[in-house]
Amino acid sequence: MQLSNLCWRRASIGLIVTLVCSIAGQALAKLPGFSLIGHLVLALVLGMCLQFARSLTAAAQQSTPFIANKFLRAGIILLGFKLNLVILMSAGLKSLEAAVVIVAVMIPLNYFVARFFKVEHTLAILTACGCSICGAAAVMGVSSAVKAKTDQSVLAVAIVAILGTLFTLIEVGLQPFLGFTDAQFGVMAGLSLHEIAHAVAAGGAAGAVGTDSAIIAKLSRVLLLAPVAIIIGILEARRFRKQDGASEGKMTVPIPWFMGGFILASAVGSYLPFVNDFVPSLVQLAYLLLGMAMAALGLNVNFGVILEKGVRPMLGAILCSFVIMGLAISIVHMFF
Repeated sequence: MQLSNLCWRRASIGLIVTLVCSIAGQALAKLPGFSLIGHLVLALVLGMCLQFARSLTAAAQQSTPFIANKFLRAGIILLGFKLNLVILMSAGLKSLEAAVVIVAVMIPLNYFVARFFKVEHTLAILTACGCSICGAAAVMGVSSAVKAKTDQSVLAVAIVAILGTLFTLIEVGLQPFLGFTDAQFGVMAGLSLHEIAHAVAAGGAAGAVGTDSAIIAKLSRVLLLAPVAIIIGILEARRFRKQDGASEGKMTVPIPWFMGGFILASAVGSYLPFVNDFVPSLVQLAYLLLGMAMAALGLNVNFGVILEKGVRPMLGAILCSFVIMGLAISIVHMFF
């Protein structure tokens, strides 16, 4: 009985610590400057900082693997309510077509550039998806399919956060020289920047019209997370099977099935009117759970691995971030 109580107490400590980090991250994200970094990355950083309190970290780590895994999936499913398919299909169909081009071009390009810089396969996929689709959520959405280690996921999230913030500032600085309308600039921001927070921040420089256009374009990329995760799951299953030397028998496909919940939540929120009143609360809960998952990752990160392996993937991602910005500018010039 005493052992059971001790285990429950330690599990509770992990829940409380990650919850506090998530709430604190939300509060910090509302402050000037921190909004560019975003709530999820701030929760991750807070979790990493707590590693200096070793006794607290040791007590919390009993439950952090469960939180990082299960809460992440629940958060991504609930995040689907943020994706209004009706709006995308009506106002954002052209943005969706552009998003397909962006994602189809940039994931392979990011991957092969990372491999050129001798980045390991798993980390190359994580950074490619994070930079090409929707930042931290994309990294974590495909991490199970590629059997990523915690350090690899955290490093990919860090790269996405740093470059997303940097290129938000670059694009806002370029706005007067691009000759775009407010709507065009918003589309460009949504097609090129990594996190939703980055796209909103940059689009906001073009006013309400720019913000709306940026959100629609960015959510068009978010919609592609589910099919990309499934495709990567199938490809990774084949790769693992080939590595194991298995030519016959049943192939185990590590498809992230929770992505089906993400699409289902999108459909429910889009086509069932009575759900609309609950959508803001569900999305807020989604970000709270995702923040807890990110804090749990931060509590388990190996700083030595990040310092050792971070330079090469960062260089590759910087080059590809310039490419995606140039591609987005070209698409907006030609089609919007």
